[in-house]
Amino acid sequence: MESFWLAVTNLGRDEVFIVVLALYTWLFNPGGGRTLGVVFAGSYLVNSALKYGLNLPRPFTNDPGLVSDTVRATGGGPGLPSGHAQMSATLWGGIAAQVRRPGMWVVAGVLIALIAVSRLALNVHYPSDVIVGLLLGGLAALVAGRAAFVDAGTWRWAVPLAALLVAAFLPSGTPREYGTGLGLFAGFWYARPTFAPPRDIVGRLVVGGLGLLIVFAVFFGLGALPEAVKNIGLVRALRYAVLVVVAVEVVPAVLRRWMPRTALATPVRMAHPQPEGTLPR
Repeated sequence: MESFWLAVTNLGRDEVFIVVLALYTWLFNPGGGRTLGVVFAGSYLVNSALKYGLNLPRPFTNDPGLVSDTVRATGGGPGLPSGHAQMSATLWGGIAAQVRRPGMWVVAGVLIALIAVSRLALNVHYPSDVIVGLLLGGLAALVAGRAAFVDAGTWRWAVPLAALLVAAFLPSGTPREYGTGLGLFAGFWYARPTFAPPRDIVGRLVVGGLGLLIVFAVFFGLGALPEAVKNIGLVRALRYAVLVVVAVEVVPAVLRRWMPRTALATPVRMAHPQPEGTLPR
């Protein structure tokens, strides 16, 4: 069953989170995607702070032979809380909390449960790691479903600048997750999703395909920087801040034909389906 659980646990990889956040923002809920991105970054920073602050072991810490090398590669850093469980609950639970439809809650619940169980089945986390991760992710999801962050004026610049300044003064040897989280936070806070989602299936396919091509070209391009450079706190933060701004502002500008400009998009929170043929605003 290892291959099956590896496939499931890989749904909690960074690349999957990038795809889901990007498609949700472009194709369904621009304002909600920005809000979810800010919360996701905050949850990521909380997870990193607890992991490295508590520095608790994983099941294979004292028994490396308990898992294969492939499995061990999915479990970097200390154990509690589980990053896969927490970030999956933040992302999928946050989408469900914004959409507010029974079907989305079911999909989110199944995905979160499978990813959480995979961490136990692969012996990379203790049950306590996963439970704490799910609780923290669930709390973050509730925030994503209700929050409204300042997106104009001085705060638009001051908050990201403060995050990047913190990244610039991270001590040498600080785990790279801090730079990643600060960059994501700065990028999503700064980004302004002033576009409407595509209205037809062709537009959605074009935006999804070309948009992801652009985003991953930037992602892997910046990832090709020399190791000694790209893992410096400020450089890493800037990498992820730039990636977010490209996704939220550059892609819609390039694909303006399918993503028409609108006033600043506000998060969509629907308790009931909209009439057929209408789009969320």
